[in-house]
Amino acid sequence: MTSARSIVLIGMMGAGKSSVGRCLERRTGLRRFDTDEMVSARLDRSISDIFSTLGEDEFRRAETEALASLTPMPSAIIVTGGGIVLRSENIEHLKRLGVVVWLEADEDILFERAARRGNRPLLATDDPRTTLAKILAERTPLYTKAADIRLNTADRGHEEVTDLILAEIENRTVPVT
Repeated sequence: MTSARSIVLIGMMGAGKSSVGRCLERRTGLRRFDTDEMVSARLDRSISDIFSTLGEDEFRRAETEALASLTPMPSAIIVTGGGIVLRSENIEHLKRLGVVVWLEADEDILFERAARRGNRPLLATDDPRTTLAKILAERTPLYTKAADIRLNTADRGHEEVTDLILAEIENRTVPVT
């Protein structure tokens, strides 16, 4: 990869960020940082436990700290939690880190994928489908604001998404600032 910048993955739960991040790590040889993993390790708790015992506000604070600890050099693969865009200072930092890639899919696919894992604290509601729709509606403009590249993962496997990201970055004619 010729880019000297990090690849930053954003998007909703179920978009494929974690799996694509691992593929990008294998393919590029760059180190991978996952903000959810960083928060979980720092607080020595699972994400679900953090949400249930400390609350979403504490998680978001720790998430912002984890992101702020990352620097633009050396280049890396950075996988973020779906709500990282909720704080404007995070969006600014994401853009400083590298090329921000929004992995997206339609609501039905996101819900099916997210529900498959069963450990999504924000979907632990009486009506998880409506909750996901509300979260998606709230975050879509923020993802739009943050993203340099937008890629639909709906009918694509992780390797194909990885190929498309690397090709898009390689073919960019105007550097991202």
